[in-house]
Parts: sequence; structure tokens; C-alpha cells
Amino acid sequence: MHHRPVLARAHNKVSQGVVVKAQNPPAWPLPVSVAPDALSGIQADFSQEWRRVVDAAGKGELTPLSDRRFGSAAWAGSPQHLLMAHLYLLSARALSRMVDAVDATEPLRERLRFSVMQWVDAMAPSNFLAFNPDAQQKLVESSGEVLRNGIDNLMRDLKRGRIQQSDETRFEVGVNVAVTPGGVVYENDLLQLIQYTPATSTVHARPLLIVPPCINKFYILDLQPENSFVRHAVEAGHTVFLVSWRNPLASDTDGIDQATWDDYIERGVLQAIAVVRDISAQDQINTLGFCVGGTMLGAALALAAARGEQPSASLTLLTTMLDFRETGILDVFVDENHAALRDQQLGAGGLMSALELANTFAFLRPNELVWNYVVGNYLKGETPPPFDLLYWNADSTNLPGPFFAWYFRNTYLENNLKVPGRVKTCGVPLDLTQLDMPAYLFGSREDHIVPWISAYATTALLRGQARFVLGAAGHVAGVINPPAKNKRSYWARDSDARLPGDPHAWLAGAQEHAGSWWPDWADWLSGHAGPKVKKKARLGNARYPVIEPAPGRYVRVRAV
Repeated sequence: MHHRPVLARAHNKVSQGVVVKAQNPPAWPLPVSVAPDALSGIQADFSQEWRRVVDAAGKGELTPLSDRRFGSAAWAGSPQHLLMAHLYLLSARALSRMVDAVDATEPLRERLRFSVMQWVDAMAPSNFLAFNPDAQQKLVESSGEVLRNGIDNLMRDLKRGRIQQSDETRFEVGVNVAVTPGGVVYENDLLQLIQYTPATSTVHARPLLIVPPCINKFYILDLQPENSFVRHAVEAGHTVFLVSWRNPLASDTDGIDQATWDDYIERGVLQAIAVVRDISAQDQINTLGFCVGGTMLGAALALAAARGEQPSASLTLLTTMLDFRETGILDVFVDENHAALRDQQLGAGGLMSALELANTFAFLRPNELVWNYVVGNYLKGETPPPFDLLYWNADSTNLPGPFFAWYFRNTYLENNLKVPGRVKTCGVPLDLTQLDMPAYLFGSREDHIVPWISAYATTALLRGQARFVLGAAGHVAGVINPPAKNKRSYWARDSDARLPGDPHAWLAGAQEHAGSWWPDWADWLSGHAGPKVKKKARLGNARYPVIEPAPGRYVRVRAV
């Protein structure tokens, strides 16, 4: 998340855009400079600290490091390697200070900061067998076996085009992930619609439709039973429907590679809403969007409102941006040149590859999602442990080019969705301020894809009563936080009658609660889901019978 946006190669990554970016950015690279007094100060501090570290090493007084890359006993027990690690971290801090002191605009400084981070992280001595005492020790202890295993792992990953982050042999979609019972009750060339089997004898009359991002597989919300958001909603007495987006392949010949933003809104989200209303015999349903799925859901409901329709009784948005003004680290890769390139490459057809998207997001946190596995898989010859979330993370999806090009320009680059009437969908101007249903808005405090202040910015667009909740952890871990594990925490206010315009003012007045935010959301949703009624004996209806069991065919298609 999935979400999010969206590009790749070290200099071709997406952001979740801001207000209209510079339309004619200056050529790259730009000359930059550091004020002489600032540079002198950095150099003096660096030299002084260098001498201190070297002197401490000479006296055998270097302290072990808490940085997990250098935290093992092998590093602590090797004075020369420990010295190398200390000097590396010292150099990294000096480079970071130099970037902060650059005389440049903040966007340029952010680009420099990101580029320097990539090089610094890549050059860590822990990433090289010749400089990593931990890996060397394992090589000797295994009589060279870890080297053979590491080469095997490297050749396997080169073949598949990505680094393995989890033991993928331990998971299978529909077998031990995405296993909540249900059936596919509708499909077209863009999606399958899943209806889940009720888990309670009575259910709320008004059903819930979940719209996940099309940039990832839906089962992040239905991993294993103990951490399935879908199962939690079903067990709370809701009739749950969920969109499973198709994963287009280069071998497809039905024109899916030409699908547009309009297609995904009209024949995707709005069609799913229509089917759920038909099956449930309810004029209004509850809707939930996650990440990009939330952006699409907001646009779809604005289109419905412009047509005089109000199909959603309530709206839940999880780590979603409707206002792309503040977009975090991804913003450094968005400019007119990049958008024009994508328009030319993909605007008329083609696929934005899953591999490019996945590599982009991995290099947003390279130490955690790249170099950690380079060391483990290749230098130490290890197989990463099974982890359902990382298995899902590797199961990426392609995107139709026209959809991606439109989305990149109108959200990340130009931030058009938030301005009433600026952007049209299906020929109709959109106005998000016309959405006045009650809303539950969730942000993750450490989210690097959708900064929580951007998730909070939605409160200024929607006109209905909104409840904002802030979870601990990041983009995915903050959302997938089942109550049974009693982990992490969330912040909320007892009363959301008046939400301040300043997100930090909101946080100052919020209370921290231990554990999962899921029960808070379930309590809120029950107030908008209508009375309890006897569950139906069968899924679907006469017009929309079950096509196949959940999780369906579409989610099983792998891109890489």
C-alpha cells in the first residue's frame, strides 16, 4: 500500500503529490552550495569527532553500537570492524548535515537528502562480505556452506527480479491467507466482487463495501484468520463485500492495458456499489476505502453526488489522501518532466509494471526492505522467515498505463481532486466538499506513504460529522493491528464535534489508548449500519448468483 503511489528506479519514483508543482522545473543537476561558515563548522565537528573515535579505538574503549546492522557480538568483538562502523556512521551524519545546510529550495534539498540516503545506506560496511565480521564468522563456521546458499539465493532472486523478503513457500492465497469464507458474486474485466459469509446469526441490515487499492492485492485486509480485518468486520455482525481488482498482464489481449481512471471509477467502484445495493436491497450502504482505494472511493462518491445520488450512508477512509498537499518522502520524485514522460509512455496504453512499483516502495526504506535482505539472503545464506505481510508485499500488481498516468498527474503532481470542479470524471466535474455523510478517518503516525497530517487534511474537505483516529506504526502495520494481539496504540478524542484545522492541535487534545483501533471503528460503524436482521441463507441473489468461492481467480494472478 499499499498504497501509494508509485514509481520506480532510484530517480523515477512517485510521491503522493502536493499542490500544483512547478510546471517547468530547472534542469537537473543544479549547482548547489553550502555557506562557508556552515561548511567549516561541519568540517571542524567531523574532524574533532574522528579524532575522538580513533583515540578511543587505540585505547580499546570503543563502545558497541546499537544500530542493528553493527549490533552483533561479532562486530563488538572485532576492534577494527567496530572502528569502521563508527567512522561510517560519523561520515553519514556529516553528509546529512551538509545536505541540511545546502543553500537551495526545500524541494531540491529533499531530493538531495533522498539521493544521499540511498548512497550512504548502500555503502554501509555491513553490506559487503569483506567488511562484515558477522557474515565472515558464519562463513567459517559453516565451512563455506553459507556462501553456496547465498549464491543460490542470489541467482534465484536475479531470475525473479526481486529480493525475497519472506519464505514464500509457506503461504498460498486461498489456503492460509485470504481464507475468510465467501463467494464471488459479480465480475467484469476490472474486478471481482466478493461477498463474505456471515459469521453471526443476525447481521446489520446495511452492508459494508470495502475498496482496497488497485496497486496491491486485497488480502492485506484478509491475511490469516488471527489478523484479518475482514474477518473482524464479519464477526462484528456486518455483511461484508470487498472489491478484488484484476491484475493485468502483458499477455492479456482484451484491452485492459488501456483502462482509464474513468473506467475504474464508473465500471469499478460505482458498479460495485450498485451490485451491493441490489443484493442487500438497501438504498444506502456503508463504504470503506484503503489508501488509493480510498481516493478512488471518494472520487466515485463525489461523482455520484454530482449526479444527484447518495449511495453511501457512511464513509471510512484508512490512510487515504484526498488532499495531496503534503506527501512525505515520495514527493521528491514528482515533477512535470516525469509526468510528461509517463503521459508519453503510458497515456495511450501499456502497463505500469508491478516490479517497478515494488522496487520503488522498497527503496523508500532501503535498510529495512533491501539491504537487510542482501546481508541475510546473500552474505549469510539464510532463508528469510515466513511473514504473511511480506508475502503479500511481494505479490504486487500491474496497473493500466492510462489509469496510472492520469492518477499521477491529477493527484501527485497537480493536486486537482481537492479543488471543486477542477477535475472531471466521466465528463462530470467533481466536488469532494459535497460529501456530507458521517466519516471515520484513520491515519498512521509513522506512515511514510500517506503522512498522517495528509490523512487529517480530509477533515477540511468533507462536510459531514467526522471522527479522526491516529494509529501507531506505519502505513500497513498501523492498519493491520488486530485486537487479540494487544499491540501498539491509537489516539482519539472523546468528542469529535469540532475538529481543529491544525492536525497538531488535534493531537495535543487527543488521548492515547492501548491496543487496536479496530473495536473503536466497529463501535462507530454499528451506529450507521441499521438494525440487526436475520442473516440470509445464501450469498448473492437471483440476479447476482455466486460465480466461484472466495477469494476468486483474480487475486491468484501473479505479476512477478
